[in-house]
Amino acid sequence: MVSGWAVAEWCVPSPYILVGAISLAIWLYLVFAHGFFWRLREFDDDRAAHKLPDLWPVVVAIVPARNEAETIARTVEGLARQDYRGAFSIVIVDDHSEDGTAQAAQQAALGTDAAGRIRIQSASALPVGWTGKLWALHEGVNRASVQAPTFYWFTDADIVHAPDTLRRLVARAEENKLDLVSLMVLLRTDTFAERALIPPFLYFFLKLYPPRWIADAHARTAGAAGGCILLRREAFERIGGLAAIRSEVIDDCALARAVKRSGGCIWMGLTRASVSLRTYRTFAELRDLIARTAFTQLRYSAPLLFGTLAGLFLTYVAPVSLLFAQSRASRMLGLISWLLMSLTFLPAVRFYRLSPLLAPLLPLAAFFYASATWLSAWRYWLGRGGEWKGRAQAPHEVRH
Repeated sequence: MVSGWAVAEWCVPSPYILVGAISLAIWLYLVFAHGFFWRLREFDDDRAAHKLPDLWPVVVAIVPARNEAETIARTVEGLARQDYRGAFSIVIVDDHSEDGTAQAAQQAALGTDAAGRIRIQSASALPVGWTGKLWALHEGVNRASVQAPTFYWFTDADIVHAPDTLRRLVARAEENKLDLVSLMVLLRTDTFAERALIPPFLYFFLKLYPPRWIADAHARTAGAAGGCILLRREAFERIGGLAAIRSEVIDDCALARAVKRSGGCIWMGLTRASVSLRTYRTFAELRDLIARTAFTQLRYSAPLLFGTLAGLFLTYVAPVSLLFAQSRASRMLGLISWLLMSLTFLPAVRFYRLSPLLAPLLPLAAFFYASATWLSAWRYWLGRGGEWKGRAQAPHEVRH
């Protein structure tokens, strides 16, 4: 029998019950109505069967590289090993590196069987209004355009691709008439900081850009992972090239958005077969990775910043906090929300083949990400927005 006290507790809810009800409503929405972003198997490209095209189109890979001497050799070797049946060449664009990146790339190229198909060039001076990576890609496109490729393959200088990566990308694009195909490569989870924060990074990114919505031509959501983007040249020219997004800090999603707005079809998925070589040894390094673009994602808006921080509290912190409330109803609401949170996070943890015990710890990661988001805004207000490899790329207006 339900006691009169318990009935009264639900009928006259305390502030804690209201917070718990809001948190639970958020999680019911995220689980059932937010594109099922947490069901990773649906867009895991490694599980997909691709129909091979009859004719393999011409592809040029363009690799912007800034101070990547430590990783560029393995990247070049991975590209040279691509088992692709069509014409394929590679352009490495050295973006004013100070560590001998171009020399390391040249030496690696000479050690492969594909040396004749690899070109290494230095980017010219960075023009005002361009971000460094986009200018390097623009320089590479200009070099590659003489070959009139069907596709450009934009990939980073710290990624090793499996030999069949390009074949799978092209097969998917041709079979489904896609203008942009992107894969989120496997990030490393070797250090303690990486194991704690990389699965949440994947989870939060997919929540922002649910792959179902990205692939839906009727949805406004557009996203891509900049480390691996196959882009049809016709779509590239239709949007006006990289000049159309030249100042964007989150360039991958800006590119996907431009292609989708122009009427193009896009798709984004996951792969374990292509692996990032970048290591984040400390929490500070991962904090800086998040802070580089977090405030940009919020369009440099203070109201959006505070709204986001409040949303993070209600979604991730409140459910755990409610477990310590005196109200039994509040504790129940918090527990259900925390359970839903952990269950939706579990696929991301399993994708990285880590212990399921990490799944309930998502609130700690969310608190860390909230702190990095605040830091991102603070750096922007100090004129240091979008810092990456010695460059502050976010636009900044002096505030009085």
